[in-house]
Amino acid sequence: MVKVVVTDTAGEERTIEAEEGISLMESIRENDFDDLPALCGGCCSCCTCHVYVETSWAEKMPTMEDDESYLLEDSPHFKGGESRLSCQIEINDTMDGLKVTIAPED
Repeated sequence: MVKVVVTDTAGEERTIEAEEGISLMESIRENDFDDLPALCGGCCSCCTCHVYVETSWAEKMPTMEDDESYLLEDSPHFKGGESRLSCQIEINDTMDGLKVTIAPED
């Protein structure tokens, strides 16, 4: 299991254990974070699983595809270099210690 530090929209920080091979979105939802609705269920067709990846981790994330980029750039909460859709980040062992913050809802 990979440890991920998640900060919710109220500023509460909690460390969760994420299973390798599933998305960050699934891991966050399985750990009862109510402020990550993920309405499309991980299909990269909405922006409701938007997170901010801590700057020191941003370069270590998988490359962003065009669909994800287009959705995020339309969000009023977009932060270049930090914004990601958690459904597009597959957990792997190199992500142990990853820190993310759930973005406010659009």
